[in-house]
Amino acid sequence: MADPFLYNTGERSHYGCLGHEVQIEYLKAYVCRPPFSTDKAVIVVHDVFGWQFPDIRYIVDLMAGHGYITICPDFFKGTKPWTSRDHWADFPDWMKNHDPMKVDKEADVVLKYLKEQCGAKKIGIIGFSWGGMAVHHLMLKNPQLTAAVSLYGIVRDSEERYSLLNPTFFIFGEKDHTISLDQIFLLEDKLKQYCKVPYKIKVYPGQVHGFAQLKPEDMKPDDKPYIEEARRDMIDWIKTFV
Repeated sequence: MADPFLYNTGERSHYGCLGHEVQIEYLKAYVCRPPFSTDKAVIVVHDVFGWQFPDIRYIVDLMAGHGYITICPDFFKGTKPWTSRDHWADFPDWMKNHDPMKVDKEADVVLKYLKEQCGAKKIGIIGFSWGGMAVHHLMLKNPQLTAAVSLYGIVRDSEERYSLLNPTFFIFGEKDHTISLDQIFLLEDKLKQYCKVPYKIKVYPGQVHGFAQLKPEDMKPDDKPYIEEARRDMIDWIKTFV
C-alpha cells in the first residue's frame, strides 16, 4: 500500500503550543481558548497521527485565534497513533482498532464538557483525514454539532451517508490518491438528491492528501496559496454557521 500522505511527516519544524492539556473523564485533550469570553466552540478531530501531532495543535490554536474555545481530544483513547516509521502494509489492521465510525461516545463526552465546563452553546467540528471520516459520520448522527468541515475524509460504505443533520463543508485535494475524483463526484451527486441542509464541496488544484493542516513554515511555495485558501474557506464556513 502506497503511503497516502505525500508530505513528509518526519520533517516538521518545532511548534510551541498556545494551549494546555486537560483530562475529561477518560479522555485527554488539548484545549486553547481565545483571549476573550465566548459561548462558541470547535472540536478538532485529529488524523491518524493523533492528538499530539504538531500540525493538529497548530490548527487548534488557529481556530482559537478566530474566537472559538477549541479542543482536540484523544480519540484514540491512549492507544498508539500511526507514525511515519510504521509500515503501510500494517495499516488495515491498525484501522480495525481505530475505527473513525466509532467516535460517538467520545464526542458526547467532549460536548458535555464544552457545555457544562466551558459554557459553550454553539459547537462546530472540523476533522482531517481519519478525522474527516469521523466528522462525516458524526454529522449524520449528532444534531448537537451546529456545523462541520470534513477535510479529505468521507464515509464510503453506507447508503445513509448523505442525510446530513447540519451544514457540512467537504474539502479535498485534486491529487489525493486515497479519495478519487469519482468518489467526490458521487458524493456531490448524492448530496444534491438527499441532503436537506447547506453543504459545500470544494477541490483544491494540485493538492495531495493532508495538505491543509501544514504549518506556514512547512508549506511549499507552490502549495501555499491553496493551503491558505482552504484554511480561509474552513474558517469562513465555521464563522457562518457557528
